[in-house]
Amino acid sequence: MTPAGKLALLASLYLAQGMPYGFFSQFLPAMLREQGVSLEGVGLASLLALPWALKFAWAPLVDRHGSSRFGHRRSWIVPLQLLTVVTLLALSLVEPSVDLQAMLLGVLVLNFLASTQDIATDGLAVTILAPQERGLGNGVQVAAYRLGMILCGGVLLILYPWLGWARVCQCMAGAIALTTLPIAGFREPPPEVQERPGLAVFAEFFRRPGMGSWLIAIAAFKLGEAFGVGMLRPFFIDVGLGLADIGWLTGTAGFIAGLVGAMVGGAFVTSFGRWRCLFVFAAVQALAVASYAIAAAGWRDGWVLYALCTFEHFASGMATAALFTMMMDASRPRTAGTDYTIQASVVVLATGVGASLSGFSAANFGYTDHFLIAAGMCVLGTLPAVLHWRRVRRGETELANVP
Repeated sequence: MTPAGKLALLASLYLAQGMPYGFFSQFLPAMLREQGVSLEGVGLASLLALPWALKFAWAPLVDRHGSSRFGHRRSWIVPLQLLTVVTLLALSLVEPSVDLQAMLLGVLVLNFLASTQDIATDGLAVTILAPQERGLGNGVQVAAYRLGMILCGGVLLILYPWLGWARVCQCMAGAIALTTLPIAGFREPPPEVQERPGLAVFAEFFRRPGMGSWLIAIAAFKLGEAFGVGMLRPFFIDVGLGLADIGWLTGTAGFIAGLVGAMVGGAFVTSFGRWRCLFVFAAVQALAVASYAIAAAGWRDGWVLYALCTFEHFASGMATAALFTMMMDASRPRTAGTDYTIQASVVVLATGVGASLSGFSAANFGYTDHFLIAAGMCVLGTLPAVLHWRRVRRGETELANVP
């Protein structure tokens, strides 16, 4: 398969993942806040992402079981995407203002299906991308994921007043059905290693030299950002923006900037090296989170909000592309789905904790101090990565040892 063909296939798969997650992480918080849910409640709703944090528990099953005739990863991805379509069509029959619990349960199911699809997709990406293709490949991955978030976290926020809940769900279902076509026509090559790992893969993974320090590093890297931006949409609601305004601001302009940032970050990682880019992008990410304090302090002209949001999403896209590339480097081909999923689960768990606690910070300290505290957490969050890098330099671990 040509490099362009690999990137196109992965783009369609990560686009499909980004749509439900954009709906959950961008659309849902703004809608809940508009309906009068407290800041603490909006923050705690982020716990619906729990399947993304716990997916490592069933990742070995996805690595071990699959149809060799249909394609090991493909035999998981296609049914899961079709089940996502069915779930969205069922959700279209629920009225959130009448039965909020049923709607939240449906979102939880969506997150479970998308997170399981992610296991198979990540495993496919690790196995088909050569090491020199991973920088650009992860740029495309993050960009496509953010495009899905634009469509279902931004565009749908803009159209929600006209479409209504049922049509929003139906549009998402149709879009995900279309993204299933490329993988349905893909002929997955047989794995080079025929042995399929069992549950012992967990012990093998954690016994690898340096794995503990690496997992701490990736957990801390995005924690501060998640803590900060977890209250971004409630902040916009509280300063008087409507759902359509937030859709244009964060879900469209912001995520287009994130898409561009991911592509730029992926290209820079390939050209200038993993570690150099990781540390530079981390510093830019901390500055971007701190910049939201400008708006919280009272400077809220439209162009200011757009500039701040664009800057933060661009920085986040670059940092995410660098981090994901290094996570892929730390994954073994034989257990690619499990290895990458464990790392991704650590990141999601850390960011979920940060987002779930963000409401308490904003409620007690105010938005200005909240964003500044989050920026400080971003800076401190790079220290574990520095410590792990020093271990790599001393030859104590081979994890993420690509320059």
